[in-house]
Amino acid sequence: MTDRNKDLDMTEGLRGYVETEGYRRALGLPAEVQEEYTLLAQGEYNRNYVFTHPVTGERLVLRINFGSQMHLDHQIEYEYDALKILEGSGRTPRPLYVDDSRVHMPNGIMVMEYLPGHALDYETELFRAAACLADIHSVPLPADHHLITPENPVRAILEECEQMVRTYMDSPLGEPAKKDMIRRLLDLVWREADSLSPASYQCCINTELNSTNFLINGDGRKDYLIDWEKPLCGEPAQDLGHFLAPTTTFWKTDVILDETQMRAFVQKYTEAVNGRFDVDGLWERVSVYMTVTCLRGITWCAMAWVEYQQPGRELVNESTWRKLEAYLEEGFLEKIRKFIER
Repeated sequence: MTDRNKDLDMTEGLRGYVETEGYRRALGLPAEVQEEYTLLAQGEYNRNYVFTHPVTGERLVLRINFGSQMHLDHQIEYEYDALKILEGSGRTPRPLYVDDSRVHMPNGIMVMEYLPGHALDYETELFRAAACLADIHSVPLPADHHLITPENPVRAILEECEQMVRTYMDSPLGEPAKKDMIRRLLDLVWREADSLSPASYQCCINTELNSTNFLINGDGRKDYLIDWEKPLCGEPAQDLGHFLAPTTTFWKTDVILDETQMRAFVQKYTEAVNGRFDVDGLWERVSVYMTVTCLRGITWCAMAWVEYQQPGRELVNESTWRKLEAYLEEGFLEKIRKFIER
């Protein structure tokens, strides 16, 4: 007989975990495993399975965490709590279950609803992301929210860049010429560290707005944003800057937007906000965040390029490896320099 749940064996302890009484009772699953778990996708820090609830018929996603880019002890709980805040937006997955105790297996677990849609196409669907982000950013934060809130977000991003790039700078694998180029880019962008006044409005921002994190449906149906691995309390301009930056659009595609497209998107976003919060001076603030986002992308790639070559790494994504190589090519680094100096 074919093992319907052979994909579970990709993750240590997961087969036993889905049989535990606490997991099954919390989700209203039958005592015996009837559902089939199939690998959905995996990134650098998480692996996702999809299954259908045998009682309700609802499709669900089981997400397993393998590490924290934010250096959190309870990464999956942090993500779960952010999704609880955003439930009212109607644009994010509804979280159903979280277990970050790591008693039955060495990883944190979350279960959330499965949402339909395809990855955003920048050339034909760019503006659909504007309404989606406007609805998410409009959700008010509770006074006692758990989200990390950087005092100076621009400086915080640059400090994160310095921390990440150290992996590449200290590694014998890194090329000296590229180390020098990245160092010069960082020094160039540090001039933006204190360039912004305090934000007039803050909300839950995603900070990881790659095209594959959007689920687009079209034909009057709702679009969604998934993968809430690194949410912060911050200003909308930070999310828009990340979304539009060339290091973001090039990540899963070969697209780099021009300034006309960028400005048009910010205008569509402003229209979608429709007075729900202050957007004065939005383009100027987005421009600063685009610049620092470029260095965040480059330094993360430099760090990941070294990490991908370490023995024993559990999660390896071939398409990610190819992009890491592309981002560290001297030609691409030169393009980023020109963008920063525009």
